[in-house]
Amino acid sequence: MTALLIVLGVLFLLVVILGLWAVGIYNSLVTLRNRFKNAFAQIDVQLKRRYDLIPNLVETAKGYLKHERETLEAVIKARNIAASAAQTAAANPADGNAMRGLMSAEAGLGGALSRLMMVVEQYPDLKASQNMAQLTEELTSTENKIAFARQAYNDSVMTYNTKRETFPTVLVAGALGFQPAELFKIEDPGERNAPKVQFT
Repeated sequence: MTALLIVLGVLFLLVVILGLWAVGIYNSLVTLRNRFKNAFAQIDVQLKRRYDLIPNLVETAKGYLKHERETLEAVIKARNIAASAAQTAAANPADGNAMRGLMSAEAGLGGALSRLMMVVEQYPDLKASQNMAQLTEELTSTENKIAFARQAYNDSVMTYNTKRETFPTVLVAGALGFQPAELFKIEDPGERNAPKVQFT
C-alpha cells in the first residue's frame, strides 16, 4: 500500500511539473505574441498617417497636373487598397494571409507614389510649391517612421517565431494554437527603394 502511494505521489508530482511547464510555455508565447501585435500597431499608426497625407498630396498636385489624371487616380486607388489591407491586417496581425495582402498592397502604393513623384519632377512650379514641399517632407518623415516600426515588428516576430520553433516549446505550441507569424517584408527587389519624395 505504501509503495502504491509513493508511485501515485510521484505521478502526481510529474503531472504538476508538466502542467507548470506547459503553463510557463503558454504564458511566454502569449507575451511574445502580444509584443508583435503591439509592434504591428505601431506600423498601423504610421501607415494611417501616410494614408491621410496622400489625399492632400494628390489634391495639391491636382491643380498643376491636369493632364496626369491617370497617375493621380492610380495613387488614390492604391492608397484605398492599402488602407483596406492595413485594416484587415490590424484586425489580426498573426494572420499570414492578411500580412501578405498588406505587403502586396503597400508595394502597389509605393509604386504609384514613385510614379507620382516622377511626374511631379517634370513640373517646376509644383516642385517649388511650399505646400507640396511640406507634404513631401511629412511623407518622407512618415516613411522613415514606417521603416523603423517595420524593423521593430520584424524583430518581435522573429523572437516569437524562434521561441515557438525551439525545443521544447515546439512540442506544444501548435497544440496550444500558436501559429507562425509573418514577417513584414518586401518581395520584389525593385520595391525595396522608398518612393523618392524629396525636392531639391
